[in-house]
Amino acid sequence: MIDDLGATVSLDHPPRRVVSLVPSLTEAIAETVPGILVGATQWCTHPAGLAVERVRGTKNPDRAKIAALKPDLVVANEEENRRIDVERLRASGIAVWVTKIDSVAEALTSMARLFDQAFGLDKMPAWLQRAGEIWDAPGGCPRLRVAVPIWRDPWIWVGSQTYAADLIERLGWTNAAAALGARYPHAEVAELMAASGELDAILLPDEPYAFGPHDGPEAFPGVRTIPVSGRALFWYGPAMIEARRVLESLADIG
Repeated sequence: MIDDLGATVSLDHPPRRVVSLVPSLTEAIAETVPGILVGATQWCTHPAGLAVERVRGTKNPDRAKIAALKPDLVVANEEENRRIDVERLRASGIAVWVTKIDSVAEALTSMARLFDQAFGLDKMPAWLQRAGEIWDAPGGCPRLRVAVPIWRDPWIWVGSQTYAADLIERLGWTNAAAALGARYPHAEVAELMAASGELDAILLPDEPYAFGPHDGPEAFPGVRTIPVSGRALFWYGPAMIEARRVLESLADIG
């Protein structure tokens, strides 16, 4: 089998013990193949009440603890996890499947391949099919210019060529921070304002940086700031089903 980055993943049988290093995929696997997960990161908060061993975070997984769980497969992501951790897990004899997801289309195809090839499922999960139907519909929101920071001190933004940027565009909005560059550009607030032109709003997610009513809005005098669910913006998987409704509910910010 070949993962999203072209690496060969060898399994003698469909996995029965899985460790997920990606919150979105943890939720997707738990929804699709209940009971198969034996480990997940501390950031894997969905589904609620998931009772598995915690293997630290996405950027610093406890590789010794992962090995002790004797997984048939570890699931990772190119963006969320470090290459060195993937390489060291593989060097220790553990099979690792790495996903690459930078758009809605890639989310749908990547997860379909994961469940088909790695898990041996003979049909697409119902939630995945529903997510595709929801996000294939044309955007009907008022045209808005928004920008989304994911961190401060230093300020980091959702640029172009990212999953969140694709969500924004599919809603019919403009990601003004795309003017700063691809992926997750670093830029001070003044630089963003100079590059992006007039904004309708700054969307302040609650993850990965936990922006709040007293941490974020004060940096944008004269611009409306709107709290938004980071799960709706950044999580692929079952979260995609509710994400569109959650994000479209912000359309009155104009």
